[in-house]
Amino acid sequence: MRRKQTRRDFMQNTLAAAAASTMPYWFFRDPAVAKAFQSPNERPLIACIGTGDRWNAVGPNALAFGDCVAVCDVDAEHKEKGKKKVEEIQNKKGNAKEVKAYENYLDLLDKHPEAQIVTVVTPDHWHSRISIDAMKHGKDVYCEKPLTLTIDEGKKIIQVLDATKRVFQVGTQQRSEMSANGGKMKHQFLVAVALARSGRLGKIQKVECRIGGAPTSSAIPKADVPKHLNWDMWLGQAPMTDYVQGGFGNNKNYPESRTHYEFRWWYEYSGGKLTDWGAHHVDIATWAIGMENSGPISVEGTAKHPVPYENGMPTVANMYNTATAFQINVKYPNGVDMLIRNDEENGILIEGTEGRIFVSRGSLKGKPVEDLETNPLPADALVKLYKGKEPGDERNRHMLNFFECCVDRTQPISDVYTHHRAMTTCHLSNIAIRLGRKLTWDPEKQEIVGDAEANKWQTREQRKGFEVNV
Repeated sequence: MRRKQTRRDFMQNTLAAAAASTMPYWFFRDPAVAKAFQSPNERPLIACIGTGDRWNAVGPNALAFGDCVAVCDVDAEHKEKGKKKVEEIQNKKGNAKEVKAYENYLDLLDKHPEAQIVTVVTPDHWHSRISIDAMKHGKDVYCEKPLTLTIDEGKKIIQVLDATKRVFQVGTQQRSEMSANGGKMKHQFLVAVALARSGRLGKIQKVECRIGGAPTSSAIPKADVPKHLNWDMWLGQAPMTDYVQGGFGNNKNYPESRTHYEFRWWYEYSGGKLTDWGAHHVDIATWAIGMENSGPISVEGTAKHPVPYENGMPTVANMYNTATAFQINVKYPNGVDMLIRNDEENGILIEGTEGRIFVSRGSLKGKPVEDLETNPLPADALVKLYKGKEPGDERNRHMLNFFECCVDRTQPISDVYTHHRAMTTCHLSNIAIRLGRKLTWDPEKQEIVGDAEANKWQTREQRKGFEVNV
């Protein structure tokens, strides 16, 4: 008897048919493949884990190509808002699917084997465990950056990814950024990387990643845990501690606390600005200098922290503790020097023996950029960088790339392997400034050389029951 065709079967079969013809298989260009995302009966099913602030962009982007069957959040208010938003979006499309809501992501994974794709949009310290469990449940994963809290977590995610053969896209959207200069320059980060790698700047000597500094806080008072928040579950692998909440400081939308959005400024849950914006700019810079599959050989720097430190650990428990200012020098085996700094205009400066360019989310400038008017890049330069797929004109290109790769089972543009390497540089930077000394790194063995104490910082103690395991 003929087996009933599943959505995944359909998408794989349509891709095979398109690949066998002379037509390209990019979505919105090949009607056969586009059907897999337009027909209500053939759209892949999605589950959304984490429905807070950032999900308000990620979730609707994913719903452009699939239908959500379940949402999950440890904050009941976020959970209900997420459920309501999904239902509103899907009802407008005439798709009134039932949307289940959960507090525990494991319940969602266990009860929804039909969901093929999971979005993970949680605080950083939950990314690795949820992503690993989702892959073990047979899901393809879209996870926001930074993917990891430690270097060791990156190694574990890669181990599970290799074993499960899932498709995994990291939310470093700059790899698919659409336009700068008022829309006049498309794909400015791709163009910047292409210019650097093509020799248009000569031999690359230096890159600067200008990522801004982190805020400080006042002493934040202890407060009652909101009834709608599962504080124990929110903390996860991080140490149990008091819930704190103060007034509005640097952020007009969220009060000073350890939780929503403000978790970024606590080392317990994040890496501060070095992983928040470093995940974007260090990633692009590493790609531009051809070190995306390698790593640094040394990392050292200076930093200013808002609270006193002892043996690399903050000694004050009720104030933001990530570095507010820093100058970090990173050396790579190909001779390129990287400076990660908190000052100057946000963006990436790339300097070579024959020229220099500056790229940001709003601009791409420099004489090599001006020279493109008379000496353009080869027609296929950006396609090659974009792993053989057309970068396209769609505003939602990064999510679209993920769904493309879920069909053809290829590696997305923001793959885990290169993201792990870029994040390793960011994590090493935090280790160096917290311990106050230079680190020597072996990018082949992926270990700190000659410093057993520092090498232990590749991982950290995790609360029982919330460990990140493979």
